[in-house]
Amino acid sequence: MRLFRADPAAPHHTRNPSALTSFVDEVYATLSGLFAYAAVLALFAALGSYLWKQLPEATATPVPAAAGWSLAGRQAPAFAVSRLDPRDKTETYEIFRHPEGGRKDIFRWTDANGAPAAELEIYRPGGEAMGSAVTEIAGRLDPGGVRDLEAAGIVDSKFGSVALLRPARPDGSRACLGFLKQADAPDLRISGWTCQGASLPAQRAAIICMLNRLTLLAAGNDPRLAALFAHAELRRTDCVTSGPPALSADWVIGSENPLLRGAL
Repeated sequence: MRLFRADPAAPHHTRNPSALTSFVDEVYATLSGLFAYAAVLALFAALGSYLWKQLPEATATPVPAAAGWSLAGRQAPAFAVSRLDPRDKTETYEIFRHPEGGRKDIFRWTDANGAPAAELEIYRPGGEAMGSAVTEIAGRLDPGGVRDLEAAGIVDSKFGSVALLRPARPDGSRACLGFLKQADAPDLRISGWTCQGASLPAQRAAIICMLNRLTLLAAGNDPRLAALFAHAELRRTDCVTSGPPALSADWVIGSENPLLRGAL
């Protein structure tokens, strides 16, 4: 009988498949880690891109500068501005509420190029601290620009006399015109600005027209607010968009730079 001796190298050959399997497992584990790392990087990149795209939309949304105000998307409109011409500028209407009870109804108009053209705010304060009206108008009139306003006369509207304000510019260049009307009963502040008109008289006329076209839709169980607008309607005049504005006959407010009459 022929005897076969065991090959001393045989044990070495029997361990090769196990070593190869371990190597393949290590390669797969390394590749899996790389893929997982790449997937995490791709996820962060996609998330960063999404947030970056959302940032311009968030910064472009105009909101009141004071903290605590939030957009009330489901509130019913309380005011309206009648349109005389269907070709009027694009209008947006937003309502902001404060936790302390304040409410701001804001109209905004843009021109044909999408640039801001005018703004009207009706502010009914609640228990919150009211900021300076002049400072707020300056910030809305020229964001990031001139914050010093100077008096620009007074005009007469259906709500009575309205103070006019404009940015103080040393170079004398034409600026948009702001306005402010404060009522005591009820506590109500009407303010805004306009860039419509190539001259100061034209801008004054545009403000008078804007205020005369403002109407009340719902008083919200506030009889004083309803009475204010009912009384204002009795004073309303036709909206004249051309020609000299309807200024008071008083010499103090009859022109931009009034002169004293008579000898001193």
